[in-house]
Amino acid sequence: MKSFAEALQTLSHFRQQTAPDPYRPVEEYFKCQVSQMGSEMLPILNGWYVHDNDELTTYDNGVIAGSLKTALQRCPELVRPALSRISDKERDELTDSNEQQFNDGIFIYVPDDVRVEQPFQIVSLVNSRDDLLVQNRHVIRVGRNATLSLIQCDDSIRSASHFLNIVTEISISENATLHYYKTENKEADSHLFHHIFVNQQAFSMFQSNAITFNAGYVCNNIHVNLNEPFAEARLYGLYLVDKTQQCDNHIKVNHVATDCKSFQLYKGILDDEAKAGFHGHVAVFPDAQRTNAYQTNRNILLTDKASVNTKPFLEIYADDVQCSHGATVGQLDDEALYYLRSRGIGERSARKLLMFAFANEVCTYVQIPALKDRLSDMVQRRLNGELTICDQCLLHNANHSELIFPIDESKL
Repeated sequence: MKSFAEALQTLSHFRQQTAPDPYRPVEEYFKCQVSQMGSEMLPILNGWYVHDNDELTTYDNGVIAGSLKTALQRCPELVRPALSRISDKERDELTDSNEQQFNDGIFIYVPDDVRVEQPFQIVSLVNSRDDLLVQNRHVIRVGRNATLSLIQCDDSIRSASHFLNIVTEISISENATLHYYKTENKEADSHLFHHIFVNQQAFSMFQSNAITFNAGYVCNNIHVNLNEPFAEARLYGLYLVDKTQQCDNHIKVNHVATDCKSFQLYKGILDDEAKAGFHGHVAVFPDAQRTNAYQTNRNILLTDKASVNTKPFLEIYADDVQCSHGATVGQLDDEALYYLRSRGIGERSARKLLMFAFANEVCTYVQIPALKDRLSDMVQRRLNGELTICDQCLLHNANHSELIFPIDESKL
């Protein structure tokens, strides 16, 4: 992982865009390729919320969504309880920089007892020839007995090197559910730091799926606080990196209350000289009796130069708990490969099947059928070396240069 000093030194070379671009219809440069998903899109271009007339929309069911900057002016009583709830232990130089300098972001408020049928989709795009710094802050509030599905995509239309320092704060009330999906598809010169802070009340559910398809350097930090009894968090991740790309995932789950559950499953495939890191930390507080917590990290390295640093870690101060952790780093299973070949499947096809089965497990936990099918197709095509930057993510963007991710099968 890059140190914060290195990150801050890198950040100093970039500049923020101080005003939004002139309005253009999003349809002119962006189209979601997930058919039949029907998401409500919340686009951000170069750090600013894209809108025609109204910066903040109130829907018939009482849901509010749009610019965080505008929400702070129009409905601060809804924003403030969920903003800047980061504890001193969770803060670092990058989160402090974001808090002091963020220019805009997305605010979503779901009232009590509202089930949002249509997913919301935050699409963060970069379209600049400058070395751009983007510092967005997103605030998501899900009321009691409410449900929401949220998709967050990071991509580019055209860009030089850029640095994204994003903070997302999520509050999930009693008996509420949030399904959160994060996809990342960035250029080799990009730096993406994404900090997600989740606070959960009793009987709430938070499920996240974070999938990295391309990266320069990506660091995903997820902090989950299970503050009240019977809260549950299920965290899934997948990273496919090659060349000199690097992807780090840092997960911290605090079991503060009794009878809570957490589950972590992160998987990675690394080729060439790629690097990855998984740092999973589960802390069980003294009063958090009857905790159930599990974390697993599994990796496949395709070359001797690819490397992964994996550190699952349990910190337990209660005595009535069920906790486990584990990590694996290795090659494809020779016995499984032999089994497939003995049934008439060629070696290359057998290797592809094993790699797809390994990676696709994370996609199977996606709760939106159209999105799950699309992600599975993307994983399969990527392992076949067929994807370009224009079509390997959820987006179809104009003016992309071709960037192919082939996993070299000769090294398998």
